Amino acid sequence: MTTLLFYLPFLLLFVLGAGYAERKIAAWIQDRLGPTEVGYRGLGQPIADLFKLLQKESIVPAAANKVLFVWAPAWIFVVVFTAFAVLPVTHAWRGAPTATGALYLLAMASLEAVGLFVAGWISHNKYAQLGAMRVLWQFLAYEIPLSLSVLSVMIVSQTLDLHAIAAQQGLNAPTCTSVSACWLGTKGIDVAQWGGILSWNILRVPPLCVSYILFFVISLVACHRAPFDLPESESELVGGYHTEYSGLCFAWLMLTEYSMLLLMSLLGVILFLGGGHTPFPNLPGLPLGSWTSGLAGTWASHIWSGGWLFTKALLIILIQMIIRWTFPRLRFDQVIRLCWQYLTPAALLLCLLTLWWQLCTLD
Repeated sequence: MTTLLFYLPFLLLFVLGAGYAERKIAAWIQDRLGPTEVGYRGLGQPIADLFKLLQKESIVPAAANKVLFVWAPAWIFVVVFTAFAVLPVTHAWRGAPTATGALYLLAMASLEAVGLFVAGWISHNKYAQLGAMRVLWQFLAYEIPLSLSVLSVMIVSQTLDLHAIAAQQGLNAPTCTSVSACWLGTKGIDVAQWGGILSWNILRVPPLCVSYILFFVISLVACHRAPFDLPESESELVGGYHTEYSGLCFAWLMLTEYSMLLLMSLLGVILFLGGGHTPFPNLPGLPLGSWTSGLAGTWASHIWSGGWLFTKALLIILIQMIIRWTFPRLRFDQVIRLCWQYLTPAALLLCLLTLWWQLCTLD
């Protein structure tokens, strides 16, 4: 639980940096300049935007439920923020000691959809209510394939503890099954002493590589990021569920959106991409893995593991930002069809393939 003391200030700084980075990326893709006026190359623009939101009046519609309207955005952020309690920061600085961390995180992330629905529905604005209904429909569409993609990792790791899952993907990893230390599940090719990318789940069990692709796409849907940002599509619904929000209430919603983006990226890194372990393996005569990991229990180990964890997550977020400003928005029926007719059967098939792979590689 002490990791929350790290994640709260980190989220505030991350939102400021991510907002600036996304505007610069959008400008680069669209051949514009982006923020340039406030500070050097516009670096002060996020601070200016923050002060602007804090000074703005939070207007409450006359027909809205005033208590729910004001408290719903803050409640949504609290729900998402509590999901960070089970995420580790480094190998030694772990999250809450629970054996069901993955289920807890998915459950708390699911409550975000309920909060967004309430925030939009009680606004008594037709655009906000349409956005609120889209939130629920999108939630019903992506929740099953998201859970199935996580289940594929559970089949291999045989645990719901996020720290244990990450620990199985590094140097001298503790093995719970014969396949957990074998490259591509091949008997006799033990990668526990090599570490690096060779011991990540996406290479230890080939079906998990495809599962991560599905997880990545579904995480875009879960975070309401383009091309799946139907609940707030400005070309159709003005602002969707947050149409009536302004000032501090709007700031809470933006903080929640970027927090959810970081949460899903960190979850993907822990489940599929080795967590805080280095991507460099130990080669004969060249122990890159040991050099970029540090000795266990030292400050170097803390710095390396935390650095690798967040570097991977930020790189994934960078890719998601590029996707947002590259691909056009899908229609609502296309998103539902994608999740139900393609992602759900594919995720179920990958679960079965992962189970079959495990059975075939058991001693």
